[in-house]
Order: sequence, then structure tokens, then C-alpha cells
Amino acid sequence: MRRNIINKQEIALPLDQVLLGDCLVHMRNLPDNSFDLAIADPPYNVSKGGSWSWDSKVNLPGFGGNWSKVMAAWDDMPLGHYIEFSLAWLAEVKRLVKPTGSIWVHGTYHNIGLINFAMQLLEIEMINEVIWYKRNSFPNLSGRRLTASHESIIWAHTGTPKSRKYQFNYDVSKELTFSGDLLKMAGKQMRTVWDVPNNKERQELSCGKHPTQKPLRLIRRMLAISAQPGCRVLVPFSGSGTECVAAKELGYSFLAMETDPEYVDLANNRLKQVEARLDF
Repeated sequence: MRRNIINKQEIALPLDQVLLGDCLVHMRNLPDNSFDLAIADPPYNVSKGGSWSWDSKVNLPGFGGNWSKVMAAWDDMPLGHYIEFSLAWLAEVKRLVKPTGSIWVHGTYHNIGLINFAMQLLEIEMINEVIWYKRNSFPNLSGRRLTASHESIIWAHTGTPKSRKYQFNYDVSKELTFSGDLLKMAGKQMRTVWDVPNNKERQELSCGKHPTQKPLRLIRRMLAISAQPGCRVLVPFSGSGTECVAAKELGYSFLAMETDPEYVDLANNRLKQVEARLDF
């Protein structure tokens, strides 16, 4: 019996949706060069050791209330598994993002070196490593090491060193200023250290929250310097849907994936709020 062969290039993209399920499964069914930009917030693989929490009875300015260390099954993999997983999803992202597009990947010292290594193996060229300085980071509770007050963000592209066609809104990046950023001044080149408080606006948490939720102001900055009209944004790890919300606010299409139905619902509720605001 002859099989029906599906041409992935003929598949219509299910845009402006948060798909429930494994991002690898979903991405493998999508056609090449379908997206202009990807923002990935993968598991950092940090849910190791003991748990820590802070039940604040006193309001600590800038810390946003109670805090607890992320301890989740999806964030705890054997090292070999994590490397294989990273290579697999990055390979799919490379296939799906156009050479004129960008790839942004979040991380910390726990995983960013492995992400860097995986990108080099896959010949995904790094444009910059951005240091996200979190001025309001929570204090180190154990008192046994320096207080972690930054995360890393890799900005990369799928072209080659001889064909760097990625979108960079240089003039926009120079003129941008941001409330709370003490490093970026209007008319000055944007540097690779971003002073972005991790506080979320009340509306960002009104539908619920994710343990590793990023602030909208951070994602908006990425889009401001690397997106263009008609941009399609790929979000392999949706979480609370922050990247989707930012894309929708700015008029871009998106496609996101998330394995937890609770967070799919959270992201969809946030998107409904955006739709209500835009229709007002």
C-alpha cells in the first residue's frame, strides 16, 4: 500500500496559538524557514539540591513578595539528556528560523555554556551574549556564595559568517530609552548589559504566574531591536505566554508550544486580556 506523503511546505501554520504538547513534536511538523524570529526560554536544569523559600511577612521594596526556588520535574534532567534535548530543539529552531531572522535564548550559568556549545556544534552563529542585570535580585539565602544578580541571553542567527542577513534595528536601538534602566541613554549605542528589573506589572500576574516568568519589558526590548513588520515569532517554551503577549501587543504573529495544560490556559487568558485592550 502506498503511503500518502505530506509536504511540510504545504502545511498552513497554526499562527497565534499556544499548542499543548512537546515542542519537538510540534516543530518537526512545521515547514522550513517559517519564522522570522524565535525566543526560547528553555529549562535551565537547575532543580537540583534542596529547596529554598522566603515567606516574607514584611514587604521588601523591589522584591515582589514571597519567593521560592524552582523545583520542577521538567527542570531536572541528567546532564547527558539535557545536552541531547538542547541539541534537538535548537536544531529544529535553526531549521524553522529564516537566515534573515534571529534566535534569542535565555539561560544562567547552569546551562548557558551548554547552549553556547550546542549552537557551535549546530553552526548557529552567536551575535551577542547579553547580560540581563537584575538590580532587584533576591538575596542569597545560604550565605555561601555571591548573590546571583544576572541571567544570560544569547542572541544568534541561522545565517553564516559570510552571509549575516539578520535583522538589526540599529537606529531604533540607539534612540530607545527604558524606565528603570540606568545604563541605556537616548542616542547612545545599546550595550550588552541590560538593566531590567525583574518586577512584573500587576496586569502581568493577574491571571496567575509561572515560576520562571520573564517581565514583558525584557521581551519587548528583544522585539524592538530584531523584529520587523509582518514578523512571525516562534516560542518553543511558552510558560506563562509572555513572549506571545509581547508579540500580540506589537502586532506580530506567533506560534507557541507548552507541555503543561495549566500554563496553556494561563497564556490564553493573558492573550484574551490583550485582545480586550486592543479592541477597546
